[in-house]
Amino acid sequence: MIKIAVASENEMITEHFGHCLNFNIFEAEEKQIIRSESIPNPGHRPGFLPNYLNDMGVNVVISGGMGRSAIDIFTEKGIEVIVGARGKAKEAAEAYLQGSLKSTGSVCDEHQHHDSCE
Repeated sequence: MIKIAVASENEMITEHFGHCLNFNIFEAEEKQIIRSESIPNPGHRPGFLPNYLNDMGVNVVISGGMGRSAIDIFTEKGIEVIVGARGKAKEAAEAYLQGSLKSTGSVCDEHQHHDSCE
């Protein structure tokens, strides 16, 4: 089984991981989503969300953009990070499972300026 967390604003992928409204969590077996749920973002604190999602058993994180420190923590924990994603959370999770969703490496360096994320 694989567990995918998509940083979202309701059903749509958000631009900035840490400030998302919710995470859409998809559980999949054999490239098919078998379960999904939406959980509210428990709050943006440095280093907190990667550990929180790791504790939930997440294997992959999908977001529009993400800070370097969060990416580094996920990588240390063996969690794959896909950034630069857009559109509907479920469609992105399905595209990931089919092997067609790739990370663009969109890293946010400035947390104060939302428009600095590419």
